Amino acid sequence: MATPHEPKQDRSRATRQRLLEATIDCLAETGWAAATVAVVAERAGVSRGAAQHHFPTREDLITAALEYMFETRMAQSLADAQAIGEIAEGAGRTEAVVSALVEGYTTSLFKAALQVWTHAAADPALRERIVPLEARFGRTSHRMAVEALGVDDSDPVAHHLVQATLDLARGLGLADVLTDDSLRRKEIVQQWAATLHTALNAER
Repeated sequence: MATPHEPKQDRSRATRQRLLEATIDCLAETGWAAATVAVVAERAGVSRGAAQHHFPTREDLITAALEYMFETRMAQSLADAQAIGEIAEGAGRTEAVVSALVEGYTTSLFKAALQVWTHAAADPALRERIVPLEARFGRTSHRMAVEALGVDDSDPVAHHLVQATLDLARGLGLADVLTDDSLRRKEIVQQWAATLHTALNAER
């Protein structure tokens, strides 16, 4: 049964989500300096006062946006994993996993996160907020990659191969920030996937 408070709560949740999405867009498109509470509020179509009601400081807004990015990236990774699960085991599945991991680092979410990482390197207070979030994302990404590849993560070689794949994905994402690197990226994904598949199967 509906309560009198639900419409207001729904509006509040919708406003909060618009602010978070606007923050991500600002970070990805115009960078850290432009992603102020005032600019984000205007982009989200809400008053600055409403924005500060949800997020009293810029740091609160940025941290919440990173948490939202984490949840969104994980939801996309889960969807990718489910799709990959329908592919028969073999070299094709390995390539699909590597491709999904790499493409996850070419999105606007990654570009937005990169802006925050860069600023946090010189801002200890912001870094303190962000490091635990990124550590959690890294652990979750690693676990999902292990499950998608169907390997034994207790095996040190398999563990490091999966981590190397994630590090490669991040590096290729960085290469795509300034220019369209899709053609070279595709070739590298194919070569690494073949190498990875051979190495993982040699361990079994």
